[in-house]
This record gives sequence, structure tokens and C-alpha cells, in this order.
Amino acid sequence: MGVRALDISLGKHYILECYDCDIDILCSPEQLETIFLNAANLSGATVISSHFNQFDPQGVSGVVVIAESHFTVHTWPEHRYAAVDIFTCGASIDFDIAMQVMKTGLRCREMVTSGKLDRGLMTGERLLRAESFASPKTHATMSYKQKFEAENAWGLLTSLDIHDCDPDIIRDGEAIKRYAVELCDHIDMKRFGETVAVDFGENERVAGFSLVQLIETSLISGHFANQTNNAYIDIFSCKFYEPHDAAVFSIKFFKGKNYTMNVAVRK
Repeated sequence: MGVRALDISLGKHYILECYDCDIDILCSPEQLETIFLNAANLSGATVISSHFNQFDPQGVSGVVVIAESHFTVHTWPEHRYAAVDIFTCGASIDFDIAMQVMKTGLRCREMVTSGKLDRGLMTGERLLRAESFASPKTHATMSYKQKFEAENAWGLLTSLDIHDCDPDIIRDGEAIKRYAVELCDHIDMKRFGETVAVDFGENERVAGFSLVQLIETSLISGHFANQTNNAYIDIFSCKFYEPHDAAVFSIKFFKGKNYTMNVAVRK
């Protein structure tokens, strides 16, 4: 029996999930570019070029092109999450160093390697077909609407923390009332009664306007903190709406720097 030639791969591909990262870093193309260039250089890669793009209202996609292939990142600041790929066809890159530089730079509390793949597997001179070694699909992704419908949910709650808002807007009761009216129009909710916006709070830490707007399918509420210029908004409805649309509308209205978002399906 002849000796089978050793299998080789054309490249190594690491897929990294980065959780609980620093939100300001996830929003900054300049800081992210510095982190990923450092990771590439310190891990032994040969940097060719880099490009990082900022999205509106937040989020960054970036790539560092290396002679051996690439490092890429896409960020979701609203979830304090970054998706990272390291792909290399060279044997000289130290993946452990690259990942540690990224974890430290992103101030990431948890980094998980969700994939470690051999790309372009070859046996002798034959390139293997992907389907011959691909893992079965174990998870199906769903939109918020699909999840809402699949679980026969009673309601949907979106909690928004909007940071560094325009101080003039969050201290203006009429502007806050206008926000509630325009948000309801934007996400197609029917208001029930007048918007209430009250400025109160003897404690400096909690002083600021609070908002209540009843809607026929439940409630929109918020608090606007003078001390930090942050807005804390809850949108709860038994009628479906798209959380991302509500979030983008809200951060633009209050001219916030960035935001985080938590979505809960209520049953």
C-alpha cells in the first residue's frame, strides 16, 4: 500500500467573537485601525494597506490587508460586540499575540474563538470540495420580527442608553414631547393621551426630565440625566416594531454620541 501524501491547507482562518468591548473604541475608526495595525505588526504579519469605514449613526468596518491575507473587523457598538476574522496563508503569524493585542485594545471582557478553519484543503494535488468537510448547520438566524412571531410573543421591549446627547435638547421639555410624537409616527404607533414630560429630581445624579407616552399597544418612557447628558428610553409594545429603526431615530433626534440597545421578547 502506498503512503498517502500529507494533507495541506492554503490558509488558516480564525473567527473571533468579541463581547463587552469599550463602546467608544467600537465607534472609532481611528482607534480600531491603530489596534489592528498593531495586532498585525506584532504578530509577524507584513502590512500592505488598511481601510476603516464609519457608518451612520455608529459602527465600523475595517480591513488590514497583509501580504499573507487580511485582518478584518465589524463592530456593533449597540451590543458592545465586534466580529473579527484573521485569515493568513503564511506560517509565520503568531495568532495568540494577534488575539491578545486585539483583546487588550478593544478592552474586551470575553473573546471567543468560534471558528478555526483550514481553508483550501488539499490532498496531494487535489483541492477538496468544501462540502466534503463542512460542518452541518446547527443554528438558524432570525430577525426580530421572525422571533416575535415564532414565539407568539405578547410584546417587545427595546431599552436604549444614548450617551452624550445634546444638552439643550434633553433639557427642553417641548423637544422631548416632540420626540415622543415623532417616534410614534416613525414606528407606526398610535398615541393614547397627551405626552407627559416633567423636570424633577433633587438628587443631582438623577435630576432631569422624565417622559411618559401611553400608546394603544402599551408605553414609551424615558429619563434624561442632566449630570451625564445621557438618555434612557424604553419602548414597550404588544404590536411589533423594528427595534433598530427606533434606535437610529432616537440617537439622531437627541444628537447622541453612541448608544447601546437591549431587546427583549415578552411572553
